[in-house]
Amino acid sequence: MSSISVRIPTILRNYTGGESEVRASGTTVREVVADLDASFSGIAARILDENGKIRRFVNVYVGEEDVRFADGLDTVTPEGTQISIIPAVAGG
Repeated sequence: MSSISVRIPTILRNYTGGESEVRASGTTVREVVADLDASFSGIAARILDENGKIRRFVNVYVGEEDVRFADGLDTVTPEGTQISIIPAVAGG
């Protein structure tokens, strides 16, 4: 299992004890989210909807790549990569 750095947005830091960056393991985004939830119970429900898909207003990046334009939850997470979870900002 690879060790991944995950950047946590302010709105989800109550799950991580205030930490802005945490470590997780997994070879895909799906595995990393599952590992995050094992360490920080409840966080996956804020990232994934009831169908197990990334929530509409949450963006997930592996490095600089938006996983929606890659392989979604099956996007590969190489050793040492950084995942960023970014809530979409509404406005207009």
